[in-house]
Amino acid sequence: MVVFRLMILLALLASAVSFVLYAITSQLRFRRQGLNILKWTLVAAFGFFAVLIMERVG
Repeated sequence: MVVFRLMILLALLASAVSFVLYAITSQLRFRRQGLNILKWTLVAAFGFFAVLIMERVG
C-alpha cells in the first residue's frame, strides 16, 4: 500500500515537473510528456482503487 502511494506521488511529481519545464521552455514535448504521465498515473490509481473496492465488496 505504501509503495503504491509513493509510486503515484512520484509519478504526479514527474508530471508536475514536465509541466513546469513546458511553462519555462514552451517546448511541446514537455507538455505531451506531462499529459502522458498524468494519464497513466490516473489509470493506475483508478485501477488500484477498483481493486480495493472489489475487495471490500467480495
